[in-house]
Amino acid sequence: MTRPLRAVAVSGGLQRPSRAATLAMHLLGLIGNEVPCEQHLVELGVLAPHLSGAIWRTQLPVAVERELVAVEQADILVVVTPVFRGSYTGLFKHFFDFIGQDALVDKPVLLAATGGSERHALMIDHQLRPLFSFFQARTLPLGVYATEADYVDYQVRNEALIQRTRLAIERAMPLLDLTHGALRTRVADVVAA
Repeated sequence: MTRPLRAVAVSGGLQRPSRAATLAMHLLGLIGNEVPCEQHLVELGVLAPHLSGAIWRTQLPVAVERELVAVEQADILVVVTPVFRGSYTGLFKHFFDFIGQDALVDKPVLLAATGGSERHALMIDHQLRPLFSFFQARTLPLGVYATEADYVDYQVRNEALIQRTRLAIERAMPLLDLTHGALRTRVADVVAA
């Protein structure tokens, strides 16, 4: 007996429609094709009005707290942010400033970003990877970077991007299989007790 993986994606996109949210949902869908999972998308653009004035987690409304807990309790995390001035958005960082310091230890995290051109592709390794290393998360080996040219009407359409997303999930599967196996073992232990 096992429960589905909790796959949570955080989109740092500030607008709707959002290329970051589209990429996040695409990646969640690919994970769902490989392993049974409950999928949840956190859209920071929707939460922005509730985050902007808060300094402490206790100042956040229930809706934001719910999303923070979803991230902290995820079995796998997908993070996608637009590139803004060579890095993730300020709102993206502000949201993760509220995450418990030990909440992401050993959690598999798939890193992704969207930008106007290829020149910001290294942002994944130079900005996102260090942030999640601070949390001691297990950043997955292959990040995904997409440009505006990879979309048509805010849908992922570029075949090269689609292949990169599939490869990223393929490379993530050994770790997800380990996570899923550990969940199976934990659930079996609880049932036996």
